[in-house]
Amino acid sequence: MARDFRKIKAWQLADDLVLRVYQLSRQFPAEELYGLVSQLRRAVASVPANIAEGSNRSSNREFLQFLYIASGSMAEVEYFLHLSHRLGYLRDAEYDQLEEARRQSASTLQGLIKSVKAQTANR
Repeated sequence: MARDFRKIKAWQLADDLVLRVYQLSRQFPAEELYGLVSQLRRAVASVPANIAEGSNRSSNREFLQFLYIASGSMAEVEYFLHLSHRLGYLRDAEYDQLEEARRQSASTLQGLIKSVKAQTANR
């Protein structure tokens, strides 16, 4: 029951968020390359990667497990963006833009989780 992850709205929004984070994190201090930049990029890329991997699983239950992992990574992204802002690596407008994109992506992911959960319960 493989799904085409590219057609999943939650994946599309998370993929867009990855690009924005990569673009803006280029301006972080070089000393953060192996610290905050690495952690932020790993966490943000984990979201669409887990949606993609889960979409290739044979059952909704397995898919759901990967969606929960993606959701956990999204919470990490929320914190790392917050920290980046507090440290002055992201200006207010940049942070607000990223945080709004993250919120929208997280909300869509939660909707997908709810939908897959309901499908799983009905089987």
